[in-house]
Amino acid sequence: MAEFEENFEEFEEEVKEYEGEAIEEGKIKGVVSNSIPPSIVLSIVYDGTEGKALVKLYDPVNDVVYYWYDNSGHKPYLIAMKTPEELVEKHPEVLRHPGFSHLGIEEKYDALHDRKVVVTKVYAKDPLSVGGGKNSLRDIIGETWESRIKYHHSYLFDRNIIPGMWYRANGNGLTPLEIAIPEEVKSSLGNIFKSEHAKVAEEWIPLFQAPVPHIRRVAIDVEIYTPQENRIPDPKEAEYEVISVALVGSDGLRRVLMLRRPDVEAELRYRPDYEIMFFDSEYDLLREVFKTIVQYPIVVTFNGDNFDLPYLYNRAVALGIPKEEVPIAVKRDYVSVAPGVHIDMFKFFAIKAVEAYAFGGVYRGERGLDGIAYAILGVGKVERQKNVSRMGYWELAEYNYRDALITLYFTLYNGEMVMKLIMLLSRIAKMPIEDITRSQVSAWIRNMLYYEHRRRGWLIPNKEDILREKGSVHTKAIIKGKKYAGAVVLDPPLGVFFNVYVLDFASLYPSIISKWNLSYETVNCRQDAERPIPELPHTICRDRPGLTSTLVGILRDLRVHVYKKLAKKAPTPAERQLYDVVQSAMKVFINASYGVFGAETFPLYCPPVAELTTALARYIMTSTVLKAIELGMIPVYGDTDSLFLWNVTEDKIKRLVQYAEEIGIDIELDKIYKFVMFSGRKKNYLGVTNDGSVIVKGIVAKKRNAPLFVKELVEEIIDNLKNINNVDDMVKVRDVVISMVKDTEAKIREKKITLDKLGIKMVLSKNLDEYTKNKPQHVKAAEQLVKYGIPVGRGDAIILIKTKDAVGVKPIQLARVDEIDEKKYMEYVSTSLEQILEAMGVSIEELRGAMKLL
Repeated sequence: MAEFEENFEEFEEEVKEYEGEAIEEGKIKGVVSNSIPPSIVLSIVYDGTEGKALVKLYDPVNDVVYYWYDNSGHKPYLIAMKTPEELVEKHPEVLRHPGFSHLGIEEKYDALHDRKVVVTKVYAKDPLSVGGGKNSLRDIIGETWESRIKYHHSYLFDRNIIPGMWYRANGNGLTPLEIAIPEEVKSSLGNIFKSEHAKVAEEWIPLFQAPVPHIRRVAIDVEIYTPQENRIPDPKEAEYEVISVALVGSDGLRRVLMLRRPDVEAELRYRPDYEIMFFDSEYDLLREVFKTIVQYPIVVTFNGDNFDLPYLYNRAVALGIPKEEVPIAVKRDYVSVAPGVHIDMFKFFAIKAVEAYAFGGVYRGERGLDGIAYAILGVGKVERQKNVSRMGYWELAEYNYRDALITLYFTLYNGEMVMKLIMLLSRIAKMPIEDITRSQVSAWIRNMLYYEHRRRGWLIPNKEDILREKGSVHTKAIIKGKKYAGAVVLDPPLGVFFNVYVLDFASLYPSIISKWNLSYETVNCRQDAERPIPELPHTICRDRPGLTSTLVGILRDLRVHVYKKLAKKAPTPAERQLYDVVQSAMKVFINASYGVFGAETFPLYCPPVAELTTALARYIMTSTVLKAIELGMIPVYGDTDSLFLWNVTEDKIKRLVQYAEEIGIDIELDKIYKFVMFSGRKKNYLGVTNDGSVIVKGIVAKKRNAPLFVKELVEEIIDNLKNINNVDDMVKVRDVVISMVKDTEAKIREKKITLDKLGIKMVLSKNLDEYTKNKPQHVKAAEQLVKYGIPVGRGDAIILIKTKDAVGVKPIQLARVDEIDEKKYMEYVSTSLEQILEAMGVSIEELRGAMKLL
């Protein structure tokens, strides 16, 4: 607990570094203007009242959110291959449609068929008329193109407006600001890129060099009175009172708004960290919340789309607050605010690519505020022992305030890394931040490719056309659920290997896409084209650069050859941190670029692109393994883009790297292990590097649900493993480990391990009454707490103890040490340590011998 409080104090101090002058009420408003100073694009939406696209821009110098409405007469449209005359003749109802505007013709390049086509653009008065109902223009015409693109995306594609970038406005429209490219970056272009890619790369570099300003923001967290202690209030009904709202701003705002309740004692201790404002009227409390929201360009929540903001909106309507005074709009798939934008951190952290590539999986499996905060920030929520409705003012204020503070801090820690990452992802994807933070990476890549199609005057193909033209796959998947053969994984050995070198195929899949010119329009374009993999019938055209290969190649080369290096050698810490965020944003895109083409839900789904990528990866891995053997090295393990080698010399590594360069792939030395312990299972090993770092893959005891005593045992074993430098050390440590395991198991049998270390922590993902069929063990433990008057519900952490009784578990509050199920805890030791023990030549059964439980 002391460590936690120390972390929290440090955390609060970091937040305060961002505080400016005291908040000035009413300062931020959406200023409608056609004359706007240099500002950054926050959002692009369709304003139905005005019937126009609306661009929201933020001027950080004057701290103003500007509203700029389209002045070009841009209208929603879809594309048809029929001529205007054919459309009128075959579909006369189009002209009679109330949403129809006019027809136009345009020449497009059809990359799928490598030809120019003249298309008819059917313009509509509003987006819903294009494809928003059963009688839409899309449904009337039947076969159409580009009719499923959201209007605000279509608008930014056509107007070349990039979210997150800088613009100024005058009477003629929005004009992008010129962004200077550092000489060290510009001079490297010719050396890094092919001539046909260098020009495109130069156009992309401003996206990464444009400054990301600090944008004032406020985090909001809402607490609701609930008469039923285990039921979360329905935000659509909003039938119960809002009793507390915490507002924490990046400019120093620290405020908790609390509703006076007649049944709550007026105890309240002085809290210097934040102000508490009391309200006799919920009506007045909500109006104060709304008055705060309109002062900030960005509102941040954790699960605000699903709960906090829709509850505030519906509660305000129920109380009779005029809708025009409520700066919240509940839309189909998210909730927006005015005049700025709303970021829901729950949605952002749920994006798989963000979890895996931007945060390295540190919060894998966690979805709640508490778990993610502990994993990323090292702090967590205030633990509660009762429902918020039963909390006193002081306890509720602390609980509410901490949640809002954590939510804000997600966007501030580490030099505002998360906000910079969001802004850079928006620029790459050409997607507003309200969309980017709520979409999976496939949607980002889709928008990036769509933008490039429009910018180049290309027709965006339909998925059905690509499948019909390019064909399907020709290999069988080994992994269930996959549609084609995947990467090579060499079967690992069982045992310990010393002095192991690990080579990394730098961005293998993106490199393949770039080198072999893989894109939906370049694969299977001609029968006489190059056939890179003899066992597959797929061909690749090399006479024109593929769109996907160009973009992925540029991102990959900029990351590997420019920004990763700048992140290490930039002159100031701030620059190094910024460049590290830049290369992280690129990593998210390029690592996902291959997979989308093999996903049926992707609108540019092209199975041959995905199949060729994995086939070429297998060829590269296999040929590199054979070359390593030829050079006298012993490959002991390999997985997708990593190769573990034994019996290595620097000369051998140098020659292998040269060979990789000859086949067009970059290989770099990733790490050198003093030793690696292989369990014989794929993706399952433990290694200690020469610098003393411990790399653990797949070890069960590292999982979050293991009892604390098992985690501590594994950590102690790992600390001992760090001391191993040779075979003699291994033998000594092996004996120490055996002794440690025997001692731990003896303590289990003798009931000498305390309950706090036997407890297994699990979080309720639903309210108890929502578990109707199979009840997990933590639910059974939670139900016992309720019987004793301890309220629990969704989001609460339950610490359970494995017991010998009929139920098999008890909450830690109700359990005794003499009740524990020794056999179950011995199983935890077995499953958690068998990988390590087997690699050391010890089986758990032999270790226990006569002491094995009967």
